[in-house]
Amino acid sequence: MNQDPRGLNMELASGIAAFESKQFSRAAGLLSPLAAEGDPEAQYRVAIMAQNGLGMQENPTLALRYMQAAATAGLGLAQHGLGFMYLEGECAEQDPAQAALWFRKAAEQGLAGSQTTLAMLYEQGRGVPQDQEEANRLYRLAGFDER
Repeated sequence: MNQDPRGLNMELASGIAAFESKQFSRAAGLLSPLAAEGDPEAQYRVAIMAQNGLGMQENPTLALRYMQAAATAGLGLAQHGLGFMYLEGECAEQDPAQAALWFRKAAEQGLAGSQTTLAMLYEQGRGVPQDQEEANRLYRLAGFDER
């Protein structure tokens, strides 16, 4: 792997830069080999591109596989993304309980969006037992006033 003096993978850094600047075809070319090698940051971004047909053909199977791999590796953004896949039934069978499990993992890493979404699930009793107290705790954790 080509690394700069700080130990950063240059292909990964270039691929992320291309992704962030919406050069999706370039990003797909740089990140796909890294995703196949198991890099969670690359897997997460390739999953988004495969899910939405950005720089590549839409591929829900690949999107789910890479999002699951990156989430399982502990990448909070991928855990959040996988939660939404299960919540919305996009690229995966709709499963609110699985969604809640992945939102919880991301919430435990401090992702406010995951804390808020999990709070809403508790408020609605969707995939988890309805629990307004837990919803309020999560809203506070995410920086919101109680509802």
